[in-house]
Amino acid sequence: MKLLRHGPRGQEKPALLDAQGRVRDLSGVMLDITPHALSPQSLQRLREINVDELPVVEPAELAVPWAGMGKFLCIGLNYADHAAEAGLPLPKEPILFMKPNNAAVGCNHPVVLPQGSVKSDWEVELGVVIGSTARYVSEADALRHIAGYCVVNDVSEREYQIERGGTWDKGKGCDTFGPVGPWLVTADEVGDPQRLSMWLEVNGHRYQSGSTATMIFGVAQLVSYCSRFMTLYPGDLISTGTPPGVGMGIKPNPVYLKPGDVMRLGIERLGEQRQTVHAWDPALIDA
Repeated sequence: MKLLRHGPRGQEKPALLDAQGRVRDLSGVMLDITPHALSPQSLQRLREINVDELPVVEPAELAVPWAGMGKFLCIGLNYADHAAEAGLPLPKEPILFMKPNNAAVGCNHPVVLPQGSVKSDWEVELGVVIGSTARYVSEADALRHIAGYCVVNDVSEREYQIERGGTWDKGKGCDTFGPVGPWLVTADEVGDPQRLSMWLEVNGHRYQSGSTATMIFGVAQLVSYCSRFMTLYPGDLISTGTPPGVGMGIKPNPVYLKPGDVMRLGIERLGEQRQTVHAWDPALIDA
């Protein structure tokens, strides 16, 4: 299934995408796509619905595909060729950091540069959505705790991240710096998460082209690893790292985002995103 939410902030409605690409309203089935709705039992009940009986709707703006995201976890330098372009050694263990939830927005929401930003960058990433509580799970059992997958753009302000001291969080947690969606695609529909192609373009130029097959730490490893340090709950999101081609790594002159730029990105089977970059404007953040 491809689950989605649409509508203005605070008025989002649940829906799913049918086999013909039409949006079907789920409002008569559930109030919202909550973490509880991501459990294996709840997803199975949704699969048993006759989709053809659901109303077809014209979606308004797309929101984050589920409500109540608990944690927005991220993995750094998880592709060997990306670590090389950043001039950094391969990690011996996953590099774990967090984005605050204020970074999460719908897939086509404007990306708003923070005040004074001159080094904002892009990163297409596979998002892993937790569907059942995971605590000290083994790699062998890890995939059973996943509800589904989604596209994430881990937008990053490199000066804040690298040059301002401390952890990476300052450059990762700016408002609108985590577009998610368009859909949450359930794990059964995705299959092997280590065989998905991914890409990103800025202003029509393709900068990133990669595959989840080249991850240093695979999805099962990451879920197991994170669950050793914190309990993962339904609705938590793990963004699993980016392949090469980020703006910071372009030689000899890095390329960074500026107002008016348009990003397009996608992952096989998971859909596409499109964001226009804007200068600082708090009205766009809360739109």
